Amino acid sequence: MSNPKTIIITGASSGLGAALAKAYASPDAILGLTGRHAVRLEETAKACRELGAVVHTALIDVRDRAALSAFIIHFDESHAVDLVVANAGISAGNFSGKLESEDQALAIFETNVTGVLNTVHPLLPRMVARGHGQVAIISSVAGIRALPQAPAYSASKAAVRYYGEALRGFLAPRGVRVNVVCPGWIVTAMTLRNRFHMPFIMSAEAAAKRIQRGLARNRGRIAFPRRLYYPLMLFSVIPNFLTDPLLGMLPAKRQIS
Repeated sequence: MSNPKTIIITGASSGLGAALAKAYASPDAILGLTGRHAVRLEETAKACRELGAVVHTALIDVRDRAALSAFIIHFDESHAVDLVVANAGISAGNFSGKLESEDQALAIFETNVTGVLNTVHPLLPRMVARGHGQVAIISSVAGIRALPQAPAYSASKAAVRYYGEALRGFLAPRGVRVNVVCPGWIVTAMTLRNRFHMPFIMSAEAAAKRIQRGLARNRGRIAFPRRLYYPLMLFSVIPNFLTDPLLGMLPAKRQIS
């Protein structure tokens, strides 16, 4: 598969989204980048332009269906999208043993699940009509086996994993590729808030390179690091009464402040 030239990436203000934007930036790339932080989004855009890419930005929260759809459709009408990366997401848990609040759970689902739908659905009929395109959905290894310290986050990432994997089978005969990405801990603004050891954590740049390789090979599930992914896969098939006590000892994500 040739490298995608026209790419939309949500959550490109920082972290993995910014790293992916820079990884794809080149003199023949046209990037549509969205984010919620104007200064950081412009920093990403500037870095991509310095690498030769043409960059269009929009300050949009992925929960804003109308605004996001308008940007995506306008961009696609001018530059038929080869690849869309539904990357924007938030993370939180039941820190210090506190029950996860309803507001937090809803915010996580609205961003991590509804935000993904808002990102991909404006493009799906257009890609199907063209018989070409690729959709990358950023899930997490937390979507492989639910973590008791992050109920809403785990569930949101499992939801988009299942959605993407089902969509892949449906769209493959129509010429549209769908790939689900399940990374472990990555150095981002979200993980910097964690006050516990995160095994096998990697830089956003290293993660972006792995994702880029996996997408180029059209791998259905791009999961890494394997030393974290495989144990969680094993835990997903072992009876809960054996795994719940072990998973219960893991540290919790901080709550949304």
